[in-house]
Amino acid sequence: MVRFMFLIVVNTFLIIFRQTTSNDNIPIPQDEARVESWFEENIKPLQVRKGTLEPALEAAEAEPKVIRVMKSGGGCFTTINEAIKSIPPKNNKRVIVFIGPGEYKEKIKMERDKKFVTFMGDPKNMPVLIFNGNAAKYTTVESGTLTVDGDYFVAANLHIKNSSPRPDGKIKGGQAAAMRIGGDMATFYNVRFYGFQDTFCDDRGRHFFKDCYIEGTTDFIFGNAKSIYMNTEVHCISGEQQSWITAHAREMAESETGFVFVHCRVTGDGQGWYLGRAWKKFSKVVFVYSDLGPSVDPIGWESNKQPSPDK
Repeated sequence: MVRFMFLIVVNTFLIIFRQTTSNDNIPIPQDEARVESWFEENIKPLQVRKGTLEPALEAAEAEPKVIRVMKSGGGCFTTINEAIKSIPPKNNKRVIVFIGPGEYKEKIKMERDKKFVTFMGDPKNMPVLIFNGNAAKYTTVESGTLTVDGDYFVAANLHIKNSSPRPDGKIKGGQAAAMRIGGDMATFYNVRFYGFQDTFCDDRGRHFFKDCYIEGTTDFIFGNAKSIYMNTEVHCISGEQQSWITAHAREMAESETGFVFVHCRVTGDGQGWYLGRAWKKFSKVVFVYSDLGPSVDPIGWESNKQPSPDK
């Protein structure tokens, strides 16, 4: 069996939304009723944190630029890809891409040299980013509707979906990601991810998720990032006799990567769900202060035949 270590770390995450950043020294409370007040107390305006952040970050947040994408017209662009193309390589200013309501059928990728980008929708009429791509055509990690490799990415109030059909086990390459995040210091607020196998590739970097939703059938949160998921619903789609929610890819004992789910909810029908299986030798995942629901197998974890110590 694999050692799944508990990791509750806040001070490595820089939470950026509406030009705010986090106080690094206040732990997440055990009492769920205090989480929102903790969040409000923990988030401080950029002006308060000046002098404590990376100079490049402070400079980027000082003069944000807004680009409006409206599918029906009336904005700067009608597609998200057009908006991304307008952002210069090696961008050093916060660019807020406001995405209007509607369904955007696009395969979207932001390369590593496009940093400080925010995707924001209207919480009352959230846009849908959707594409049909699978591993057979693109490989699993490149199949996502949205792929982001730039640092300091922020997403808020979005639906992100891969419309590829559910893998039936008969055809290879049916895995299909809704998103892959490979940039460092990314944050997600009220973002909903839809797919089946391998829905969300939390690939690498440090990430923070709050008030999100992720659904899938097998290994639907996978990768080797160092991430905190807070107040997020993890939904297991029924129909599998046995399946796994997470597949973490930590290969070395000294690595600091891991997935942490705090005050989260595991929902879904059926039985036989494992919280995770060890993709690599030192996979690290923890659910703490969370409602695991009746679908999760009491065993909790599956070693995937990795030759590591017991959890």
